[in-house]
Amino acid sequence: MILRRFARYIGYSVSVLAVGSCLCSTVHAQALLASALLPEAPSPALEPVTPVVLIPPVASSEHRFLDRENRELFIAAAAFNGADFAVTRANLQSGGQELNPIVRVFGTSTAGLAVNFIGETAGVIGLSYFFHKTGHHKLERAVCLVNIGSSAGAVAFGLAHR
Repeated sequence: MILRRFARYIGYSVSVLAVGSCLCSTVHAQALLASALLPEAPSPALEPVTPVVLIPPVASSEHRFLDRENRELFIAAAAFNGADFAVTRANLQSGGQELNPIVRVFGTSTAGLAVNFIGETAGVIGLSYFFHKTGHHKLERAVCLVNIGSSAGAVAFGLAHR
């Protein structure tokens, strides 16, 4: 039964692909370009043209990666991750349980928990740097803000449920 459905799905997919490629104008455009008359090569009596070098304009919104705002965001993210580590460790040692399934794997030891939160901080800074290099400056700062918010929420929840 499943094999028939899969065969029917493949048959429909192939037919849609075939009809789409027949109706696609870019497929026919290739044939028109190949059959068009090509211009003759320029005569050697012409002087060579000097190349023009275009320098892209620098956007005025660019900033250094470790400017004041980013440093403050990274320090805040590291502080909230440290507070989250301390609250999580205290809750686990007093018999509580980790609710985050990813952190639960590392929560069996203090060193594992520390590695998790240090890695989280390093990941936030690395992702922020990636967004900075690709020109997504709003996302660069939003990554830190989201991490700060999630860590602050985790700290508040952990302190409320002691």
